Amino acid sequence: MSDVERAVAALETGELVVIPTDTVYGLACDPENEDAVRLLSDLKGRAREQPVALVASSVDVLLDLIPELRGAGEAVARAVLPGPYTLVLSNPARRLPWLTGSRPETIGVRVPDLAGPGHDFMDRVGVVAATSANLHGGPDPRFPDDVPAEIRDAVGAFLDGGDLPGTPSTVVDLTGNEPRVLRAGAVPAGDALARIATVLEE
Repeated sequence: MSDVERAVAALETGELVVIPTDTVYGLACDPENEDAVRLLSDLKGRAREQPVALVASSVDVLLDLIPELRGAGEAVARAVLPGPYTLVLSNPARRLPWLTGSRPETIGVRVPDLAGPGHDFMDRVGVVAATSANLHGGPDPRFPDDVPAEIRDAVGAFLDGGDLPGTPSTVVDLTGNEPRVLRAGAVPAGDALARIATVLEE
C-alpha cells in the first residue's frame, strides 16, 4: 500500500491525517464525520467553536457539496482558486455545522494549488476538513519535522511533501457588504482585496 493509499484508507475510517498543502502542512479529516472533526479540534487544543475550513480538489467539488455557494462567491472562488486563499462564504442552508464554529451561516473554503502526494491524495478523496497541523497558537509547520510529536503520534497517516512555503493562506470574508481580510498570509491583504474587487466589478 502506498503512502497516499494509506492516507485515503485512514481518512475513510475516521482517522486524522497530515497532508502537505501549497502553504503549510495540514491536519485533515473527513468533513462529513462530525466525530473526526471534533477530534481534530481537540488534538490541536483549539476550541470547538473555532471554524475548520472545507478543503477541496476543485471549486466544482465544493459546489457539489454546498450548492448554495453558487453566485458571487463562486465567481471569486473560480478567479482566485486554486491558490493560497481561504474564502469565507455564505452557508444559508447551514450545512456541516460542526465545521462552521460560532457562525453557522458561513463556511470557509479552500482549493490549494497542489503537487506531488498532496495532489494525489486530494484527487482521490475530493474534499477534507483541514487546518494547519500545529498545536493551537504554535508556529505553522513548513517542514515535516515541524509537525508536533503529539499530532504525529495521533494521526493515521502522514504524507511527506518535503519543504513547503510555510506561510498560511490569506483568509477573506465575502459575507459582508465589502470583502474583509481576516488574516493576511501568503497573499498580502491589499493584493487580495484588489484582485477580488476586480472580479466583483465584472
